[in-house]
Amino acid sequence: MAGEIEVKGAKNSATKILPASLLTEETVSISNLPDIEDVNRSIEILAGLGAKITKTGPDSRDIETKNINKFELNPELAKKFRASVMFVAPLLARFGQVKFPHPGGCVIGMGERPIDLFLEGFSALGAEIKTDGRFYHLKAKQLKGAEYFFTTISVTGTEAMIMAASLAKGKTILKNCAMEPEISALSRYLNSCGAKITGAGSPTITIEGVNKLSGGKFTVMPDRIETGTFAILAAAARAPLTITKCDPTQIESLLAIFRKIGIAYETGPDWLKIKPAKNFKGYNIKTHEYPGFPTDLQASFTVLMTQAGGTSMIHETIYDRRLLYADMLSQMGANIIMCDPHRLVVTGPTRLYGKKLTSPDLRAGIAMIIAALIAGGETEIDNIYQVDRGYEDICGRLNKLGAEIRRVN
Repeated sequence: MAGEIEVKGAKNSATKILPASLLTEETVSISNLPDIEDVNRSIEILAGLGAKITKTGPDSRDIETKNINKFELNPELAKKFRASVMFVAPLLARFGQVKFPHPGGCVIGMGERPIDLFLEGFSALGAEIKTDGRFYHLKAKQLKGAEYFFTTISVTGTEAMIMAASLAKGKTILKNCAMEPEISALSRYLNSCGAKITGAGSPTITIEGVNKLSGGKFTVMPDRIETGTFAILAAAARAPLTITKCDPTQIESLLAIFRKIGIAYETGPDWLKIKPAKNFKGYNIKTHEYPGFPTDLQASFTVLMTQAGGTSMIHETIYDRRLLYADMLSQMGANIIMCDPHRLVVTGPTRLYGKKLTSPDLRAGIAMIIAALIAGGETEIDNIYQVDRGYEDICGRLNKLGAEIRRVN
């Protein structure tokens, strides 16, 4: 494998800007949308609510929501992906009501990914919350500004509260906020539409509510998780790879580790080149909220450590049940010891062999693909819908680099 691969728009930005279009009656123009399942399902939810959506290019849409006539999320769509919960805040803020089922998505963190933070936050802004066992019903004639402290740092919780507070009456102060770049991008966009948000990208965010927002234009930022995933793939495969249309500054936690373990690379304003390393060392990681090591790169990094010299500790601190893939890597020949549900030890380097696998979630799915590409023999991966949720045309893009991947059924 070798060559050049382009990073697409960020899943975790696109799936927030699409719901944010509900905050205004005017047209919102969005470009650099990735062609992935979660984005397509978000567009379907908007259309089902009554939005007018016009395709203006291969990766761009104009969205007009002035004729929205429903305030209930399609349960079949909402249960398919976690980001469906992001439609709740803008519907509640603009129309004063919303009805929705518990959001779906990956199996990870079923015990640690409840929507309590969302409900607590909306309640703090004055929303009345009821549930009938199947749906949540939220109502508020007028959301009112409040001070809210996140007991658990939450990216989607922070983004949801920013959207809700933008149209609330008065000032809202959010504390212990997540600091991901996607939050700053959303806030800059809302400010360009007339919102008054300060402090995005820091632990404390202040929002002065406004009566209405105008339309605007938004270009989805490069996907930093995709950037890191391709960098790890290149390092694991010892393949010279140039990653384009990316922002290397957003994966500094990974690149700092590369420097320490002996993986050479070069960077430019919008590109990253990974150089083949004959040998590299193991390294202990502990996932952490941005700018720490991303939980979404943890599974891929574990695959990389199966090829590293020495012992590495992988400590997952963000989500429960996110190490479910470890047994599959062991079946492929990896030397992995599960210490407890949150920690595993990898000893390498080991040769991996093709097996029949099942992707338990989005990020483990791409890690399985990386493992398969560096393994001997043929690997079959089931449940690839999870991978399609976050990576556009992954087979076609990797095949252009020299991989041999084909879809079955």
